[in-house]
Amino acid sequence: MRTRSYLFALVDGGGNVPPELSAARRLVERGHGVTVLAEDSVAPEVRATAATLRPWARAPNRPDRRPENDPCRDWECKYPWQLVDRLVETLFVGPAAGYADDVNEAIADVRPALAICSMFCLGGMVAAEAAGIPFDVLLPNIYPLPATGMPPFGIGLRPAHGALGHLRDRALNGFIERLWDAKGLAGLNTLRHRHGLPPLAHFLDQARRARRQLILTSPDFDFPAALPTGARYVGPVLDDPPWAGARPWTPPAGGDPLVLVAMSSTFQDQIGCLQRVVDALGTLPVRGVVTAGPALDAAALQPRANVTVVPSAPHRLVLQHAALVVTHGGHGTVIKALAAGVPMVLLPHGRDQADTAARVTARGAGVTLKRTAGSRAIAYEVRRTLQNGSYRTAARQLGEAIRRDAASDVLVRELEDIPDEGERPTEAGLARPTAS
Repeated sequence: MRTRSYLFALVDGGGNVPPELSAARRLVERGHGVTVLAEDSVAPEVRATAATLRPWARAPNRPDRRPENDPCRDWECKYPWQLVDRLVETLFVGPAAGYADDVNEAIADVRPALAICSMFCLGGMVAAEAAGIPFDVLLPNIYPLPATGMPPFGIGLRPAHGALGHLRDRALNGFIERLWDAKGLAGLNTLRHRHGLPPLAHFLDQARRARRQLILTSPDFDFPAALPTGARYVGPVLDDPPWAGARPWTPPAGGDPLVLVAMSSTFQDQIGCLQRVVDALGTLPVRGVVTAGPALDAAALQPRANVTVVPSAPHRLVLQHAALVVTHGGHGTVIKALAAGVPMVLLPHGRDQADTAARVTARGAGVTLKRTAGSRAIAYEVRRTLQNGSYRTAARQLGEAIRRDAASDVLVRELEDIPDEGERPTEAGLARPTAS
């Protein structure tokens, strides 16, 4: 095997960090040289991979995940166009010149064979493209870009059926493309011009110019669609982040069903929702375990006699005992729950969570409520899901495919498939269903 040098340009968006760093760790274990540009907020996680940490210098560098240090503060946005404005300003374009400068300097020092960029790191993609370095984009959830057969991202829709349904998707995907173009294309093309690159026709084309778009989920979980040639399903990552296992955990005593409650690892203004979940579980014959995560103070929640609130716990261990998961619908938590055959009650807060929840409910592996649902409604759905064995059966069936794909080596094979000049790249990736 030929060893190579890799450069990761990682932006801390919370749930993207564990799977992206798992890719770095696997390359290190294969003997490759791996350098990770990242924020101080994830420095311990980077060091745990044995990769070389290189902090962002000109680009934003979050010291931690406390809400006051979150540059985006997406929980404040009430409308989609506000969110796009905020993302363009604080992640995609606003700091892109800094990301590009840092990546450009790292390329000169590391001389990587491949740059691997978080979806947010457009500046890193521009720098790699300008330097003639191939770059891959890691997509640590379902496929987010407009594609034939794929419901529009961010709304929580199921696949279209019939002429009206397909018209809906074309109209919404066109609107989404135009919205991103209106907010971010001019700024992105200004940066590209500065680096000697031609302008793009669409904002999302920067990610489309990647050598590979590596989708870190199972094709059996995502909805079928006609994806670009470079888009490859490479399987989900089931690793817990290092901080999740920092404290010992044992199941609470008793024989009642164990319910794991896990919301975002970043702040999404979720304390009120978490408290309503705690209050709901307090009325049921269950053992509740709430993992607050690194962005919240566990002391902010008022526990009930049958509900334990802890800062963190290894979800893969907790899920071995769990009968149900109550979650915001983050891809990492959902995939781990399904891999363990555990059904869910989902309360999406934003981002990709409504889309992830739609895939769970479409397969009959859980139910979805609004994040504003009251404790009585939550208690009702928890009780109903626990009592209806069809949800667990569906979760177990989907979990078989997820475990199979998670155990594959497709991710590493894709990252190592860097042909020498004159060689043609091979077709790899996990088999994916196509749009009907």
